[in-house]
Amino acid sequence: MNRGRMIVVCGLAIGAAAGYWYWQNASGAVAVGDRATGRGQDAAVLTVRAVRAVVKPMPVVVEAIGSVEPEQSVTLRAQVAGVLQSVLFKEGETVRAGQLLFEIDPRTYQAQYNQALAALARDEARLANARLQQQRLEPLLAREFITQQEYDVAVTSAKSLEATVEADRATVEQARIQLEYSRIEAPIAGRTGAVSFKPGNLVTASTGSGGTALVTINKLDPILVAFSVPERQLGEIRRYQHDAAMSVEIIPNQNASAVATGRLVFVDNAVNQQTGTVLLKTRVANPGDVLWPGEFVNVRVILTVEPAALVVPDVAVQPGQQGPFVYLVQEDGRVAVHPVQVARQIGAEVVIVSGIHPNDAVLTEVPQALKPGTRVQIAADTNTISGNSTPDSRRSLPP
Repeated sequence: MNRGRMIVVCGLAIGAAAGYWYWQNASGAVAVGDRATGRGQDAAVLTVRAVRAVVKPMPVVVEAIGSVEPEQSVTLRAQVAGVLQSVLFKEGETVRAGQLLFEIDPRTYQAQYNQALAALARDEARLANARLQQQRLEPLLAREFITQQEYDVAVTSAKSLEATVEADRATVEQARIQLEYSRIEAPIAGRTGAVSFKPGNLVTASTGSGGTALVTINKLDPILVAFSVPERQLGEIRRYQHDAAMSVEIIPNQNASAVATGRLVFVDNAVNQQTGTVLLKTRVANPGDVLWPGEFVNVRVILTVEPAALVVPDVAVQPGQQGPFVYLVQEDGRVAVHPVQVARQIGAEVVIVSGIHPNDAVLTEVPQALKPGTRVQIAADTNTISGNSTPDSRRSLPP
């Protein structure tokens, strides 16, 4: 009897344990399923950081890498040979137009000039005498005291000396020019470079661009910046080229602000077939020599300003296989994935063409546990963005 009771009690205990095990596993599976789908009533609410999309003016820009070049650059070379007597400026100094920079020993050229002057004076005296002789013979010819041949010889002699005097004057001018070449002046105002010769060195006359340069002068204010853009963007640039609102900003490095602003002054007349780009140039003021010839800079062409652009931070836009998307916080507090079409990025802000609406809340930080449908709450200090556009830009017009 006691043995039978024990069997019954053991059976009841085993059944109760099996039931309890089944109940625990079934409820656990339901909880896991609810959390996986984000629809469970007991799923944890995540606190996220988000901002609301705003509408504000945003520029339409084209960006490129440019190189700084002087508006004027002159390389000085000696045009006469001789010993360099003096260098009248310091390397790297800013000089004015007409300033005397070099002096070459002028004695040889001064002597040639004096000799030419003397020859001119001699022949002018001979010419004056020949003309007087012609005047004296004219009345004698009229009275037939001399023959026509004698008079013609006097006339010919005077005309020959007139030609000689003209040649002498040309020789004097040439000698004067050679003498002036011994004094080398700055043809433009600008900053000088390195000096190739020191006083006492013998310099030779240069022909064309083959001779050794004495110094190079670059005009730095205003200055030019040359840059190239893809040919597909040429139409947009030409469309806005003559608008007053169009401008070109020069930025030394990616994280800096613009140091100069100018206008487009040159568009090349052909597309480079090897690179598929078009060369453009802008002229900008350069007080203080902030920009330096040969320097590489970032160039931002501001074509126009879109008055009402839909803007979100760039961290809110996520890349995807089907294109960019954002995590949008819906009215019921759950997160949904919304594909968006991006127009352009200006600094840390992105202009959206479609996919969201003004005042929509988009996540700027995506928690690892976040899935579509998850219920979230927005941190109170992260639900707005600035109404002013960021000046720096990292991406140009879309392809």
